[in-house]
Formats: sequence, structure tokens, C-alpha cells
Amino acid sequence: MKIKICGIRREEDVMFLNENLPDFAGFIFADTRRKVTKEQALELRKLLDRRIKAFGVFVNAPAEEVCACVQNGSVDAIQLHGDETEEYIQEIRRHVSVPIIKAARVREASDILASDRLSCDYLLLDTYSAVQYGGTGRAFAWDIIPDKLAHPYFLAGGLYEGNIREAMEKCPRCYGLDVSGGVETDGIKDREKINKIIKIVRSGGK
Repeated sequence: MKIKICGIRREEDVMFLNENLPDFAGFIFADTRRKVTKEQALELRKLLDRRIKAFGVFVNAPAEEVCACVQNGSVDAIQLHGDETEEYIQEIRRHVSVPIIKAARVREASDILASDRLSCDYLLLDTYSAVQYGGTGRAFAWDIIPDKLAHPYFLAGGLYEGNIREAMEKCPRCYGLDVSGGVETDGIKDREKINKIIKIVRSGGK
């Protein structure tokens, strides 16, 4: 099972990741407290170990802005976390050839299935909120995830050391785990929490 650490915004965060080599790192370009500019992301990407693939997280951003972050080398994959449509995904594909991850804001199984019909490469299943696109710090009911999906999926929403083993056990078909707030202390990435989470996932939850 893969592991992604999202919300990277400081040089120290990159150093923490380089120590343990998660599979993916996430730069957030949406308007949240973890936001980075494409210029900041590019500088951080230069410091990030090349074995770690960088995801760019976007929410209803103009397609040209998304593509620019790929074209300038900031990110290796695109994560769409808003209300992006099939037409939007096709517009992105006309300009760049990188993996596209579409987030589903999950209340019930139908939310997952709706996103599963899109021509993305992966899904990311996150907890629904009426007031924000992701980053809630809350888990949803994992047992509503359909057994058969067309796309491999990342699991997000409220993951931390205390429930990561349960997530791995209950979602064995999960492609990857996406953690952000669960490896922070007072809103800042915490080296020890990152180390612990990655070791748990690498050990298969043991």
C-alpha cells in the first residue's frame, strides 16, 4: 500500500520526507492554510528526493494554471479536489500527460460511483464537508466503499497513527493512504509523526 504526505509547504517538511521516502508528496495550490504558490512548489520540488512523486492539489482552478504547474516541473501528477467535470479533465489531457486523481467528497456510496465514472487515473476518497473541499480531519464510514471500482483509490480524511492500521485492514483494496493533518502538531508537519506513519504503512500495518 502506498503512502502520500500532503500539505508540504516548508523546506523542513521536504527534509522530513526525504528521510523516509513516502511514495508521494502533496503541494496544495487551493486557498487553505497549507497553500503554496507554483513558484514555492517549484523550489520545494527541487529539494524533494526524485524518488518521491509530487502531486499538485487544485480546487476548481483554471485549467491553464493547473497545466502550468506541470509544465514548470512543480508537480508530477494532478489531484482535482473540487467540482471538476469530465470536460475539464479532457481539457487538462489536451495539454499535459500526467496522472490525474479525482477526489470524491464522500457522504454515501453514490458519491464514489459518480467520480468513478470519470476518465481520471485514480480516485481519492475524502470526507464530505458542506463548507470546505477536503482537509476536514474527519474520517468517513469506510464500509460504504464499493467492493468493485473502475479506478484504484487513495483513502483520505482523518488518518493518523491511531487509525491507520484499521484503515489498512478495512480497506485492503486501497491503493494508497493520504495523510496531512494526522502528521502535524499545532498545524506544522511533525517529523516523528511522519516517521511513525510511514513505518506503519511500510510494515504492512504490523
